[in-house]
Amino acid sequence: MASLYNSKIYHRDLSWLRFNHRVLQEAADQRNPLYERIKFLAIFSSNLDEFFRVRVSDIRQIKNIKKPLRKKLITKPNRVLKEIKKQVDIQQNEFGRIFNQEIIPQLASENINLIRYEDFSKEQKEISKAYYDESLKQIIDVSCNPCTGNHSVFVKNEMLYLAGQKSEDEFILVEIPETEPRFFVFPSDNDTFNITFIDDVLKHNLLEDYAEDSISEFYSIKISRDAELYIEDEFSGNLMEKIKAALPKRDTGQATRVLIDPKMPKDFRDVLKKALDVNHTDVVLGGRYHNFKDFFKFPNPTEKKLSNEKLPPLPHPVLTDCDSIFEAIDKKDQLLHYPYQSFEPVIKLLEEAATDHTVTTIKMTIYRSADESALNDAIALAAKKGKDVTIFMEVKARFDEHNNLKWGAIFRENGARVIYSYPDIKVHSKILYIEREIEEKTKRYAYIATGNFNENTATLYTDFGLMTSHKKITKDLKKVFMVLEREMIIPKTKQLLVSPFTSRERFTALVEQEIALANDGHKGLIILKMNSLQDEKMIKELYKASNAGVEVRLLIRGICSLVPGIVGQSENIYITSIVDRFLEHGRVYIFGNGGDEKIFIGSADWMTRNLTHRIEVVTPILDEDHKKTIREIINIELDDNLKARIIDAEQQNEYVSNSEEPVQSQLAIYDYFKNITE
Repeated sequence: MASLYNSKIYHRDLSWLRFNHRVLQEAADQRNPLYERIKFLAIFSSNLDEFFRVRVSDIRQIKNIKKPLRKKLITKPNRVLKEIKKQVDIQQNEFGRIFNQEIIPQLASENINLIRYEDFSKEQKEISKAYYDESLKQIIDVSCNPCTGNHSVFVKNEMLYLAGQKSEDEFILVEIPETEPRFFVFPSDNDTFNITFIDDVLKHNLLEDYAEDSISEFYSIKISRDAELYIEDEFSGNLMEKIKAALPKRDTGQATRVLIDPKMPKDFRDVLKKALDVNHTDVVLGGRYHNFKDFFKFPNPTEKKLSNEKLPPLPHPVLTDCDSIFEAIDKKDQLLHYPYQSFEPVIKLLEEAATDHTVTTIKMTIYRSADESALNDAIALAAKKGKDVTIFMEVKARFDEHNNLKWGAIFRENGARVIYSYPDIKVHSKILYIEREIEEKTKRYAYIATGNFNENTATLYTDFGLMTSHKKITKDLKKVFMVLEREMIIPKTKQLLVSPFTSRERFTALVEQEIALANDGHKGLIILKMNSLQDEKMIKELYKASNAGVEVRLLIRGICSLVPGIVGQSENIYITSIVDRFLEHGRVYIFGNGGDEKIFIGSADWMTRNLTHRIEVVTPILDEDHKKTIREIINIELDDNLKARIIDAEQQNEYVSNSEEPVQSQLAIYDYFKNITE
């Protein structure tokens, strides 16, 4: 890549920052209820934490690679880091403006005052001191550190600290306890409510405790550390045990970002940088408060409705009340769409499989699992009842390693065969395979989805799931599990697209078919909905399609490295991105096919990792009713003019014009399924 900004490829990390800008836009959007705007501030903050822990750490590691190889991976990592810091600083300033100039005043207009310790009344000071003396003083961790010499200080990953400078030679670090709520609500006897950060309770009382040390202020700091596990020699030994051993190192990794209160004096800032062993490029000036992800739990002491109206998952028209999920699948493929429809039928399928005497075999992959899970309980029950249960547990699913290891142990204790991660490849597919023995014949069932087997995220992420007993699809899925169980090297599938074996080849052929149609004077059409689009080979295929006159319409939630709207390259490509109350997570691939559209769903984004370095499964939708449903849902999303942003060549994130009848796709899709249910 010749530069960070390229007319052919937009840098993936800078594109991710443009996605997080769209999240920040939702926090600024006055059309959203007040507490939803606060929630988007929390999402923005949480996203940025992970970005620094994962992507920035990756770029730093590239700096250590020898130059010839480094040139093939990325252009000038220092330049990338400098641009990231520039963009993050701009976004942090906007974040601060939204919070201070919009959110706090609007909370006040609802009689909810978020107050600082400087504004505590006499009574609030007394209450604050009582809380500090009775609950906080004995649990806070206070350390006094010299500012001179080579003495370095360790600050825990993602932990909040308050720093106060005693003199040129010493400063105090106070660890804010995680065991206490981040927000403290003062008692109220009227309709006005006063809330403060625990940070302010601590500041007020610490300044009194250290009055003799001439500390004039305590400033917030937070460090994000490298989250990669860097498992050495993955190919030997027990990978599960290596991951277990490596997990604690995540909390002591290299600092990738140091968030500091911008009001901290420069001389104190320089002292801290030296003590923390970080440099200028590591430092990001945040606000007075950090860890805004805590705003997910911001209290609402009033009875006012300051959040979105609930959209409870709707019952599935067939699966919710049926006597047997298996019988329903036998009659017809079943399509589910979360969170508009309930995830309960997936749990019900596994519960039925656990107790049905005809079920002999259950195989599934788990990438991210809920901590407490009725679905996983059903799997354990099936194993306990003697079913042949095989679970492929991806323990390299970042930040879910510990939870997956926990459930893997539970499954094993109940008699299941558990296969853990393979070296150098992730299993990202969302697949379930079941066999029943009926009258000495084997009946196969499959569930293939775009989202995880996780009942929590199924209420927050938009995803599709297909239940089918189609003979060719279920036969193909059995081959995928044979690969996972190392009984087969390459699955020769006829219906399913399976990475890293056939997905790229099949997707390329589908694009080429549309190009051939356009070259013959017919209409070529490609509609893709994905989380991210980064793979350069597939992007080049879409550029080729555009130049042939194929209409290319993309819905990309996150990273988009394709540069649209360039004459002679991509003028026939139009991209929008929807950020709304639910996280757009489903992957849908539609190809015109001369009028007889081919529609697929699956787990694979068009990123190099999904097509080349992960096990992914994509299924065709063969049932005409379900094809119609998916097409209608995608049409609604293509028409969104309230929450959709245009992804142009500069990724400016301008909202789609709503001069026509307003369409907020997520609400419209909920109504779509509500009408079906009724």
